[in-house]
Amino acid sequence: MIKINEIFYSIQGESSYVGYPTVFIRTSGCNLRCGYCDTTYAYYSGRLMSEEEIVAETLKHNANYVCVTGGEPLLQKEVLPLMKKFCDLGLKVSVETSGSIDCSDVDPRVKKIIDVKTPGSGEEKSFAQENLRFVDVNTEFKFVICDEADFAWAENFAKMNDLFSRSNVLYSPAFRRVDEKWLAKKILSENSSARLQLQLHKYIWSAHSRGV
Repeated sequence: MIKINEIFYSIQGESSYVGYPTVFIRTSGCNLRCGYCDTTYAYYSGRLMSEEEIVAETLKHNANYVCVTGGEPLLQKEVLPLMKKFCDLGLKVSVETSGSIDCSDVDPRVKKIIDVKTPGSGEEKSFAQENLRFVDVNTEFKFVICDEADFAWAENFAKMNDLFSRSNVLYSPAFRRVDEKWLAKKILSENSSARLQLQLHKYIWSAHSRGV
């Protein structure tokens, strides 16, 4: 059984899968408390579901992409065989993790989106160094940038660990805290190899809620 906060069908707003219709499986529970967290509702609330129930609910949407997110999905070990099941069914699967838990047991077919917490998050010491062994084409490292100090910190981390040449490196502006244009100009002026990521889903649904 897995404690699930919600299962929903939407547009993927992050990673190299951005723009694809995706079924999101949001698990309950998180071991971190980032200052900019936008899913605090997933800390505790949810209901227990069997693997069979989760798979059945997911397949109702007839999507080719599944994203397991949280909270922190890797806190629940039952998530591992669930992701393997979706891979066996021929679906493209990604997992969004805080980077604080070793990803060794994640099926190699699953794209790992590993969030490296910057100082602005308040959780910069949480990164599990073991996850650096997954610096490859099937892993993407995400940094949420809260200010100029975060940008410098992320650049140093990525260069020190050779992320730019071996993996996708994503920089996201902290939503409604950092100007997107500032971050875009910063990437250009510093000649960074990072990829700007705007968390597309937030802009789509914010615009929709305003009647745009």
